[in-house]
Amino acid sequence: MAKPKVCVLRTAGTNCDKETAFAFSEAGASAELAHINSLFEPQKKLSEYDILAIPGGFSYGDDVAAGKILANELRYKLIGDIKKFIQDGKLIIGICNGFQVLVRSGLLPGSPSLSQEASLIINDSGKFEDRWVHLKNPKSQKKCIWTKGLPGLISLPIAHGEGKFVVKDKFVLERIEEQGQIVFQYCDEEGKAGDYPVNPNGSTGDIAGICDETGRIFGLMPHPERHISVLQHPRWPRSKKHGDGSMIFANAVNYCRRNL
Repeated sequence: MAKPKVCVLRTAGTNCDKETAFAFSEAGASAELAHINSLFEPQKKLSEYDILAIPGGFSYGDDVAAGKILANELRYKLIGDIKKFIQDGKLIIGICNGFQVLVRSGLLPGSPSLSQEASLIINDSGKFEDRWVHLKNPKSQKKCIWTKGLPGLISLPIAHGEGKFVVKDKFVLERIEEQGQIVFQYCDEEGKAGDYPVNPNGSTGDIAGICDETGRIFGLMPHPERHISVLQHPRWPRSKKHGDGSMIFANAVNYCRRNL
């Protein structure tokens, strides 16, 4: 496979689609912006793509709840195509509003019935949080293909008003912990947990991102597409050769080239 094909899904209110497409293009993929309505028509099918990316923004104005309407469109209008997409070993990522869509559609944390087991609700601070945060990748997490080889501590920006990760009950939390589905947790610059502002929204277990049991479906609140170049970081003169988010997209592209 020369260039994996990425569907960057957009609808009314999506505003991070072009940045997400650019990040995938920089990683070696062929990224295409696709309006949700186009996937309901016979001329275009989700099966044409190798990666589905649901970017950040405020889909449908976050009416009802953040990401809820787009989540319902996936769940009730495209679920057959999405199930086939997953069965074929393809990849899905949801960033910020996209993460909200994935949890509200039941695709994350993931259950056979696709029942909603988690949510992302209003930040404990009661305000929109827009700044850089530190994230750690727990040692127990080895299955997420999107984060293979990533340093144990990275920095990405956040921009959300509803980013507090909560679960339906303690059994869901225990399951995702035991199965290594917690991919990122908020921390300080030394990798230690802490209250606000270290945890910017009050998320249960400091959770900033999770994957499904296969490691191929990944959702996170921070924005990796906003840190693919060192020049995007406020401390760029001290930074490494690449932005911390760049490897996330590169991992997806490399996976598709090897496996699809």
